[in-house]
Amino acid sequence: MPQYFIAGYPVDFPFEPYQVQKDYMAKVIQSLEKFAKCNAGKSYRNGLLCSSLAWLLVKKAEHESTKPKLQDEDDLFKALLEDSNRPPKIIYASRTHTQLAQAMQEMKRSGYSHLRAVVIGSRSQMCIHPEISKETNPSAQINQCKYAVKRKQCTYHTSVEHTKNHEAFRSGGVIDIEDLVTKGRELKTCPYFMSKELYKEADVVFMPYNYILDPKSRRANQIEVANTAVILDEAHNVEKMCEESMSLELTSTDVASAIADVTWAMEKLADQQDKHDMEGYEERKDISLDDLATFKEILLALEKTIDVIRLDLKKGVTFGGEYVYEFLSQASITFQNFKSILSLIENTLQYFAVIANTKAFGTKGASLQKLSDLLVIVFAQNNSQYMEKVTKCYRVHVDVEEQNTYAKKDGWLSTVPSTTQAKSFNFWCFSPGFAMSYLNDVRSVILTSGTLAPMRPLISEMGIDIPILLENPHIVSQEQVCVKVISQGSDKEPLISNYNNRDNPKYITSLGRTILSFTPVIPGGVLIFFPSYTMLNKCQTSWQDSGLWSQISNIKPIFVEARNKNDFQDTMVEYYARIQEPGSRGAIFMAVCRGKVSEGLDFADLNGRAVFIPGLPFPPLFDPRVVLKKQYLDENKRNAKDLVSGNDWYSLEASRAVNQAIGRVIRHKNDYGAILLCDSRFQSPQQKNQLSRWVQGHLNTPGANGTSFGPLIGEVSRFFRNAEKKFGNPENQIKRHDYGQDGFSSAKALSASDKSNTWVEKFTEAMRAKASPQKSVIDTYRDTAPETSSLHGDVKSIDFNDVVTPYEGASSSKNPPQSTAENAGGTRKRKYKLVENDKPEIIDLVDDSQPIEVPENSPRVDILKLVKQKLNIMDYKAFMKCLNDYNQQGNFVQFFQTLSTILHAAKYRNILRAMKRFAKGRAQGLV
Repeated sequence: MPQYFIAGYPVDFPFEPYQVQKDYMAKVIQSLEKFAKCNAGKSYRNGLLCSSLAWLLVKKAEHESTKPKLQDEDDLFKALLEDSNRPPKIIYASRTHTQLAQAMQEMKRSGYSHLRAVVIGSRSQMCIHPEISKETNPSAQINQCKYAVKRKQCTYHTSVEHTKNHEAFRSGGVIDIEDLVTKGRELKTCPYFMSKELYKEADVVFMPYNYILDPKSRRANQIEVANTAVILDEAHNVEKMCEESMSLELTSTDVASAIADVTWAMEKLADQQDKHDMEGYEERKDISLDDLATFKEILLALEKTIDVIRLDLKKGVTFGGEYVYEFLSQASITFQNFKSILSLIENTLQYFAVIANTKAFGTKGASLQKLSDLLVIVFAQNNSQYMEKVTKCYRVHVDVEEQNTYAKKDGWLSTVPSTTQAKSFNFWCFSPGFAMSYLNDVRSVILTSGTLAPMRPLISEMGIDIPILLENPHIVSQEQVCVKVISQGSDKEPLISNYNNRDNPKYITSLGRTILSFTPVIPGGVLIFFPSYTMLNKCQTSWQDSGLWSQISNIKPIFVEARNKNDFQDTMVEYYARIQEPGSRGAIFMAVCRGKVSEGLDFADLNGRAVFIPGLPFPPLFDPRVVLKKQYLDENKRNAKDLVSGNDWYSLEASRAVNQAIGRVIRHKNDYGAILLCDSRFQSPQQKNQLSRWVQGHLNTPGANGTSFGPLIGEVSRFFRNAEKKFGNPENQIKRHDYGQDGFSSAKALSASDKSNTWVEKFTEAMRAKASPQKSVIDTYRDTAPETSSLHGDVKSIDFNDVVTPYEGASSSKNPPQSTAENAGGTRKRKYKLVENDKPEIIDLVDDSQPIEVPENSPRVDILKLVKQKLNIMDYKAFMKCLNDYNQQGNFVQFFQTLSTILHAAKYRNILRAMKRFAKGRAQGLV
């Protein structure tokens, strides 16, 4: 692999890096030398990995060269004690395991694949125990695992100690979750605990954000950060992740469930003691009825404390962060006894895990775990400085609990709170710096993303010193991106998705017609990112009721982001498959900003040629957490001028989500696409300035800001024609269907029986080999068809009525076909003429008409019957519209081209076969 010297370090890089990549890698290496931040886009992940791993190799070499030679056993003992002398380790963190998997694949393909790298995941992802792996409740699964490990009942765990030195794990290289699970099954060892063993000696460790940012997760997974370089990729999520990891909610239902759990444990424990039942004896030694009774009194006091809080039923009530200490003290939970309470909760959860192995048990301690997490944060440090930070960074908000239901869960009935009005106790952190302060021991930190700007306010909120900054330009040229603000629809209806207008039926309809109008001129995939699921569902329902949905689907099939994990994966597979089908005109994917699709997924090339942004995804304006965040920023801005105001933060939240969604459409240096901002608010200077800089540059071009509707479609269409000519379609993507250039792609899908016909073989081979690049499909067909074909004569028309097909001879005896002679007098013949078309080829498949009615006693109905059987109603309507267009224009090539682009390949293949059978019947009857 080529090697380049960047900032004094030899970096193996797969190709000649661009200047922006060199600048980026240089900043990464500088940042690794100190606590720093570097900002760049996702397209630089290769550079991020290669430069950081090059730095790591140098540091490892330096460590080896300075390591003292061991003379005797005493020296060896001293060396083992010198942890501070170990080489640094890199922790690479991102939001999801999908993003981590992409990064690990990049490392596997790099020149640093020999370094030891492992991923840290959850039990639900890695457990291979035949029983525990089936547990769907994460908390219960954890407790069952802990119990099995403690009792040495899990053979997969007990084998880890002697399996960890197996060649499969010690040979180095990158080991992802799939590798861990596969090797774990082969060697019958636990992948989860094996990853923890490999972590100790790994050079690079991959993990989700919360494992490093959440102190609870970091402690549970035994993550050490000393002498570690932490890389936070997709760091635009870090701010929110920091706040959420340090925030907790405790509801009346949670406390009631905890009381029920402890009550059940007391009853079970008393029953076992009376019967001398030995089940869970080891766990019972750590708890007693007296301890549980005392704990139940504390929980009852906590329930009462929540109940007596007086609040406004509409707005709730808010306290300062210090109120949490007063709140807990009223339930007799203080610095003096919180450790014993945490220990009792832990032992009780272990006891539950024992019983859960043999009997279903309700909540299985989930509510107790939430209380434990709250105590861990509140009582983390017993000093005035920490309590002052809690006072400054937190707010306590008590509100009405959203779901005031107490139904049975797994056979267990929750205790109903003592008041009819259930409440929610929210302990909210509003300072990302609170969580970042837990990373003081790290060697360095890199935050990298394409949507961090503006950076100064973020740095101020993070509360850390960040001396190294870089904001790189985008690598693509002006010709590769088309950005347009569409301020109104074709009906002159303003496009603005604000609070007052989002329910307006005229707006929703106009938005749908706008998408319908632009879709035919966009090749490949189209992404639509709505501000929320509510807006997406509203548009989907309205468009389906009005018929717009079916009209759009006739051009490109529509896929909708699923919220369920399994359904989501299936939908993505179907979307990508549809894009890659031969002859496909692409597909549409409707999703939401901040959703799964808007981050971490790759829509390069034809997978995403355009992105629509119908609105700004502002946080809910009247949500209590949003209101308090704005108040928090306004209060602290007086002392920290670099902080943004509450209103500026509110606007930035929407813009960052938009920038992230926009980034799906341009994924590499040769990619190109259109960004269509369907909201008039994008014309305002404030919203423009909050878009990514590379997008702002395109908004300054003529015609980008609200040109009249018709010319906008023309500009977008010309953009794609010019971009395709200059940049083309990458070889690893399906080619855009173009008759006379790329050939008749659907002919490639003919079955083996069809290919046995000489003319079909010649036809397919000619098109596959592109033997006639300047000829239309009809010319190629004429060259390869048999001499008896009407295309070798002077035929000017196609008579559907005067044909004989194999279907006539193979028809069921119960329903014999009517002869042509019998029907000659009762059916008016219709001829379709083959004439040259000098008009521009415009494909218009929008048609609300019903399928054409054909007399049942006509032979021509045979083929139409076949077509109708093979197609759903919408595809059939599109086919008939295509046939009508042919009847009017006589453009045979246009007929085939349009037909192939609107139908699934298999359906098109069936119709092609039917037409071929008609063609073989009589030379003058070619269809």
